[in-house]
Amino acid sequence: QVQLAESGGGSVHTGGSLKLSCVVSGLPFADYCLGWFRQVPGMERELGAIAGIDSDSTTYADYVKGRFTISKDNAKFTHYLEMNDLKSEDTGVYYCVADVIDYGLAPDYAYWGQGTQVTVSS
Repeated sequence: QVQLAESGGGSVHTGGSLKLSCVVSGLPFADYCLGWFRQVPGMERELGAIAGIDSDSTTYADYVKGRFTISKDNAKFTHYLEMNDLKSEDTGVYYCVADVIDYGLAPDYAYWGQGTQVTVSS
């Protein structure tokens, strides 16, 4: 059974930082593309960042470039989203995703976590 478990969400002030973690089990971690989407209330889920099977292959949505960094630790079966300079519009539920295919910006990934809430206030 594939499971993705996020942690690290919380409440911060504008300009603050958070680091999200996603522990993955039930699939060959090193052979999967891993990433993060977010959902703002009333909006569709949108991509934050994707790391391909090759750790050097990453895709970032324009709104996170220069602020968010995706990384993964194959030995810990965990991938991360480090978020800096957070803005109020970053508030939402963040989901980690996994799939053998890199769908880029499309929310077509096969496996999703339950989500972790990030709240940024001024």
